[in-house]
Order: sequence, then structure tokens, then C-alpha cells
Amino acid sequence: MPTKPKKSKKSSKKKSKSAPTALLEKQHRVVEGIFKKLEKGGGDAKALLKELADNLAAHMSIEQDIYYPAVKKVDEDLVLESYEEHSMAELGLKRLLATKTSDQSFKSRVTAVKELIEHHVEEEEDDLFPHVDKKLSADLLEDLGAKMKAQFEAVKASGFAKAVPKGFDETSADVSQQ
Repeated sequence: MPTKPKKSKKSSKKKSKSAPTALLEKQHRVVEGIFKKLEKGGGDAKALLKELADNLAAHMSIEQDIYYPAVKKVDEDLVLESYEEHSMAELGLKRLLATKTSDQSFKSRVTAVKELIEHHVEEEEDDLFPHVDKKLSADLLEDLGAKMKAQFEAVKASGFAKAVPKGFDETSADVSQQ
């Protein structure tokens, strides 16, 4: 009778996620849920849009101001690309927020912003987060997580309009890198 190959210890033990990774992934799931509700069309689209914008502004804020500067040395190219993706998402959100929910382009703009966010989330979760969790110390990651959680709550409470520059000439990602 053939024996089953033993699982290696590596495959049977799942590495726990750092505080920043767990926090950011939790926020990604919240945003995905809001997008699903917006796409279904049920409920108060204006309220959902405000919730989406406030969550994304707070999320981008903690990545741009705390996480990216701390992890840039792990994968500088991906972090710089992430800043650009944030700029594009923020511009898309500004356009979406300026669109009446009854406008025929509203759903298209929801889809476009969602796709930008999905691409960004995939790169972070598949590429950046695992590298960061391997290369940075547990103490540094724990400290980052605490700072990020506090700032997220503060920015979310103040809302999208206060968190991002007005107009289309400059985004919060631009401001973070100055």
C-alpha cells in the first residue's frame, strides 16, 4: 500500500501576517464590499459613495504617510508605482464623487475606479506585503501597525474632502512625496 507523502513543515505552518498587512488587507475587504453594494445598485448610492471615498482616503493616507516611506527600501519600484496608482484612484474618485448617481456614466465610473483599486490591491497583497513581512523586523512592523490604525481612524472621521487636495492638479500621493 503506497504511503502518502508527508507535508513539509513549511506548507503546514502558515506564517502569521504582520499588523500592517492584516490591517491593510482588512481595509481592502471593506472597500471590496462597498464596491459590490454600489454595483448592485441597491441602497443609498450617495451614502455608499461617501463611505467608499472616506475609507479609501484614510487607507491611502496611512499607506502614503506611514507604510510606503517605511517599506520603500524593500521594493522601491513597486512603492513608487503604488503612489501613482493612488493618484489615479484619487482622480477617479473625484470624478465619481462629482457624478450624479442618476447620470448614465455613474456605473461606468464605479467600475473603472473598482478596477484600478483591484489591480492595486492584487499587487500589494501578492508582491509587496509578503516581501515586507519577511524583510522588516517584527518590532518595526508592530510599531507601523499601531501608527497606521490611529491615523486611519482620524482621517476616516475627517472624511475624503479634508484628506485630499481640491481640484485635479495635485493628489494626496503628490503631497506625501514632497
